[in-house]
Amino acid sequence: MKIFWSLILLAFLVQTKGYSQKIKVACIGNSVTAGYLLAQPEKQAYPTQLQQLLGDNYQVGNFGHSGATLLKKGHNPYFKTKEFREVLNFRADIAIIHLGLNDTDPRNWPNYKDQFQADYQWLIDTLKQQNPKLKVYICKLTPIFSGHPRFKSGTRDWYWQVQEKILSVAKFNKAVPVDLNIPLHNRPELFADNLHPDSTGATIIARTIYRAITGNFGGFQPDKLFSSNMVLQRDKNIPVYGKANAGEEIMVSFNGKTSHTVAGADGRWKIIFPPMRYGGPYQMKISGPGNSLVLKNILIGDVWLCSGQSNMAFPLKSSATGAATLQYLNTKMPLRLLKFKPLAETDNTAWDKTTLDQLNQLNYFSGTWQNLSDDAARDFSAVAYYFGEQLARDEKVPIGLIELAVGGSPLESWLDRRTMEQDNLLVDMLDNWRKSDFLQDWVRERAGVNLKNAVNPKQRHPYAPAYNYEAGVAAITAFPINGVIWYQGESNAHNVELFNNEFPLLVKSWRAKWNDNFPFYYVQLSSIDRPSWPYFRDAQRKLQAAIPNSGMAVSSDLGDSLNVHPIHKKEIGERLALLALRNTYHQNVVASGPIALKAVKVKTSIVINFTSAQKLKTTGTSVLTGFELEDITGAHFPVKASIVKNEVHLNIPPDKTISRVLYAWQPFTRANLINEAGLPASTFSISIPN
Repeated sequence: MKIFWSLILLAFLVQTKGYSQKIKVACIGNSVTAGYLLAQPEKQAYPTQLQQLLGDNYQVGNFGHSGATLLKKGHNPYFKTKEFREVLNFRADIAIIHLGLNDTDPRNWPNYKDQFQADYQWLIDTLKQQNPKLKVYICKLTPIFSGHPRFKSGTRDWYWQVQEKILSVAKFNKAVPVDLNIPLHNRPELFADNLHPDSTGATIIARTIYRAITGNFGGFQPDKLFSSNMVLQRDKNIPVYGKANAGEEIMVSFNGKTSHTVAGADGRWKIIFPPMRYGGPYQMKISGPGNSLVLKNILIGDVWLCSGQSNMAFPLKSSATGAATLQYLNTKMPLRLLKFKPLAETDNTAWDKTTLDQLNQLNYFSGTWQNLSDDAARDFSAVAYYFGEQLARDEKVPIGLIELAVGGSPLESWLDRRTMEQDNLLVDMLDNWRKSDFLQDWVRERAGVNLKNAVNPKQRHPYAPAYNYEAGVAAITAFPINGVIWYQGESNAHNVELFNNEFPLLVKSWRAKWNDNFPFYYVQLSSIDRPSWPYFRDAQRKLQAAIPNSGMAVSSDLGDSLNVHPIHKKEIGERLALLALRNTYHQNVVASGPIALKAVKVKTSIVINFTSAQKLKTTGTSVLTGFELEDITGAHFPVKASIVKNEVHLNIPPDKTISRVLYAWQPFTRANLINEAGLPASTFSISIPN
């Protein structure tokens, strides 16, 4: 209702002032307001664009001063500028204040930060002395990107401290903050110097402020995730959300319950239904002013996000069992599919200008919920399909699968920007990714081919750090899920140490974004003739202990010596399903192959004990293969291995002092140790105590 009365007030101002007395809007700020670096600031700066949006009933003044600080003791305080004197004489009806960026300078914030809120209040009070009815809009800051020279030296931390102070000022003054960070924090290509937006960025600022003043957010629109045939997560709060004009009333009816809400000052609305049991199909009616939408055939069940790179994206139709599965597809199974299809595949082609522009605008993924059918399933992830099929069959609850995967994508592309900015190992990659050897050379080369026609040096790409998070994941974090399955690593296998740092970060950050400690199950890389892969597979194995509520499916027995895309996906999907059935659904199933517990020297043998192995076995041949030893000189050599009383015994060669046992340590391996459930042992290394 506050927004409603704000709009009434603006209408009143228009009527009482008359057409000759326009509503005066003062844009107060620093170089971003002034239009620094714009080719024609008098035409392109955001206040000029705001004037065009607001129309003839408004008079917008630009009172931006480059380099200005809000702090009165800052190196260039705004209150000492001629623009400050001019804005007082302007006697505005509306003030848009965007100050604070320059206060993050090391000359300012470390010394005077405790004075920021009081100085901000002084500015507001001084402006209101000229017009007590002044309406103030307090802006959260436009972003400062990691390529800025003082970013790591303090700005990245001080920036967020300033933002908190700004929110405190807004709360005290009962003013609605206008967030200029949210619409721009994921658009680094608009900031050539990492601080000042270009004309497109200025347009985004103008539109954001226009919407805040007028409450016009384009009308009633539910979020795109909400469609017929969707699956909603059972046993958790069910949010229904979208946008509307500020103050508009929204009504949602679902499963016998009806609830109302009002769109906020930022145009967002959300209605939360209490947790519900699995079931359906249901209808949902979402109504706004003059419009309503009826969604049909909705199920309540378990939603799983299926993400990663090309082996997750690998389609059902191309898998070894895909043709047979599609021929006998059980379309009555309660399985629903949402495939986010990329705008352009990352194949060996140069993208055109239209594609490049769409990527910059983060319009890379599109898709909607589909019933299970031949058309929907054939291009859907094979691993995800077989995972969901087994869960639906064994748990007898509806399963919704969301595929969000990009071929060749490195892990960094799935991390959110702020997580990377706060990590000293990753932060420099954000602004320098096309030259950073943290990223695999193949990744950079393929991106270079795709971006051959790009003219902006900051052109976006789905291999760029944070891109797939910003273009894809960010859009679904408000949608509750049951967990994640993940198949990725091929594009990170060159740097095990980096992966050890960033994979736990990914899991932690995603859980934080969803505010849910959901399970995270991932696939260990298969086997192929690439030298670093044994080390990477072993790192993936060890990370299970570092990531709570996680599990790993082994795939090395299904690899191809030459093809990075092995076609046996059914087994992998079902191994992931076993992890979920045991750990998430608490079924009494074997979900892991043999796990090496300890290795000890006994006379002339090494004896290895295993867990998750009621009966150790081999596959393919009666001879146990895949073991080798490392001596104290670092030399590796194969060793005869045998299964004795459910232990593995290795014969120590004469005159050798053994330091480690290695299993499945060849890049391409046919190591064949399994357990009674037929599940393979992981690549592993284990030290021998002396």
